[in-house]
Amino acid sequence: MLRMASVVLAAMAVALPASASVSFSGSSGSRAAAVTFDIVAGKLQVKLDNTSTNDVLVPIDVLTAVFFNLSGGAGQLARFSATADGGTYQGTTLVNPAGTVVGGEWAYAAVSSGSLPGVNAGISSSGLGLFGPGDVFPGANLSGPADPNGLQYGLTSVGDNKATGNTPILTEPLTNHSVTFLLTPGAGFSLTQISNVFFQYGTALTEPRFPGGEGGGGPGGGNTPEPATLALLGFGLLAGAVARRKRT
Repeated sequence: MLRMASVVLAAMAVALPASASVSFSGSSGSRAAAVTFDIVAGKLQVKLDNTSTNDVLVPIDVLTAVFFNLSGGAGQLARFSATADGGTYQGTTLVNPAGTVVGGEWAYAAVSSGSLPGVNAGISSSGLGLFGPGDVFPGANLSGPADPNGLQYGLTSVGDNKATGNTPILTEPLTNHSVTFLLTPGAGFSLTQISNVFFQYGTALTEPRFPGGEGGGGPGGGNTPEPATLALLGFGLLAGAVARRKRT
């Protein structure tokens, strides 16, 4: 019985994550996006992804920001890094490979706008009248002005054809569908403090924006099971094993 219990407990130790990630995703017309928040090595990891399978043809097809509400205020997070998960292209020309630090092109800041009720924080590659030079992540300015501006380093879709699009799409450096951010959280920070997610496209708050629903199948397929749920499952398996042992 002890041997069987050891096997079950070992399996629990492997399966039990240090924390549960939280994913939000949404779509509107031809646009679709997802964001996953996770705690990785003591940092808040934010993975933003333009998940649309449609071609990017005009600036309002480019994902440029994610907004969310953070209970306790946006000041709980400090900028640490921003890394492109895909290559960055001008038209069909690769200008930066995947893994490039793009901190100088993306910003995190507290936000307050009548156009954005219910949110107080955002991450953006475009100024949107909300983000300035003092809000960028660590890293070199790779294109354009020092502050977040225009479409530069916004996210094209999974289904983008790099040979098609209007002039801004073919001439601005745009990152292939995904970027990952790390922020340093304050003491006691929890993923449960994040809510009310919105995805922003283009370079103005008047351009397309839609909400993201929690657990909607973002990268990796939605929420990771809660640790408590996995623990209960493990203990249930252990109890069943003990009961069967007693009957034999």
